[in-house]
Amino acid sequence: MQYRKNKEGQDVSVLGFGCMRFTRKNGQIDQEKAERELEKALEMGVNYFDTAYVYPGSEVCLGKFVASHGCREKINIATKLPQYRVKKTGDLEKFFSEELERLQTDYVDYYLMHMLNDVKSWQRLCDLGIREWIEGKKKEGKIRRIGFSFHGGTEQFKALIDAYDWDFCQMQFNYMDEHAQAGIEGLRYANAKGLPVIIMEPLRGGRLVNALPKDAQAAIEKKEPKRSAADWGLRWVWNHPEVTVVLSGMNDIAQVEENCRIASEALPGHLTEEDMAPYDEILKAIHGKTMVGCTGCGYCQPCPRGVNIPTCFANYNASYADSYMSGFREYFMCTTLRKDRSNASLCIECGKCEKVCPQGIEIRKELKNVVKRFETPIYKIAAWGAPLIMKY
Repeated sequence: MQYRKNKEGQDVSVLGFGCMRFTRKNGQIDQEKAERELEKALEMGVNYFDTAYVYPGSEVCLGKFVASHGCREKINIATKLPQYRVKKTGDLEKFFSEELERLQTDYVDYYLMHMLNDVKSWQRLCDLGIREWIEGKKKEGKIRRIGFSFHGGTEQFKALIDAYDWDFCQMQFNYMDEHAQAGIEGLRYANAKGLPVIIMEPLRGGRLVNALPKDAQAAIEKKEPKRSAADWGLRWVWNHPEVTVVLSGMNDIAQVEENCRIASEALPGHLTEEDMAPYDEILKAIHGKTMVGCTGCGYCQPCPRGVNIPTCFANYNASYADSYMSGFREYFMCTTLRKDRSNASLCIECGKCEKVCPQGIEIRKELKNVVKRFETPIYKIAAWGAPLIMKY
């Protein structure tokens, strides 16, 4: 495992464990499986573990692991204040105390303002006294470092960095988003200000591994040296010297081992001009097939009407990237062939999902496109007969 320095010059593993995508059974995190994966990551040198208040069960899962393995002083815990839920000053203490209890700890190494996307939102928190609250927690040793996670444009990102004396920041960055969101310009701006930068979505929620168009997969398979899609994606991010930690939402031992191997090899600036050439070919194939830029993060869930928005978009994209029938089949099975349906036409256009979408997707508009593509007369006949199919 390689390590890069934080603001105080301490070593942080270049690979961080993103705790949002643990495997679930019957809606609950599979604790035993998650602990095996966390333990393997710890054994292989990972010392940065990222979670959040709003990731269902994630803080509790990580807290149980840390307590049972006695590794609190060996690792960095990063978690997030759901600042968009803070309505009064007392909410700051309420959320933070609950997080400490879930994590079974008395301090947080890296504390983030979750989805802080503009200075106006930060000023609202300042009006509630958050500067004084942070200062108090730092003096008590309960918060070691303060930062923010960000989904927005470059200029908003730069303005936020200048609005407070942050210890670090977190942004989305991958070879598909080099010039989207904060982008490469934002990354370099943060670095120039001396801020360690934590990277999320390095593989776009697995999109750059599991949902690549056939043309992109073919481009990867023919390139030398032979590398997996995950390998190509992660190396691109670590190639940037401004990056401190890259988060990966690992939920399989094989993923942990592969990512740790790549993290031990990928040096800043290690990709040659020849190495960089395939990315243009891969991107060309991706952009020609991607209809909705959903990463599957799930922030839009739950929908008041039960629409499984990430699944709808994944199947919609697959119907273009793979084949119409494969996308339609998955859509029918995943949203309609079930007791509680979650298909796109259930949307009542309340707009709650769009307010929290990190990618800024016009979800209501895109769900209408999903309906138009999939919910044809044939679909409606099949949907009518779905209860009979499920009976048998």
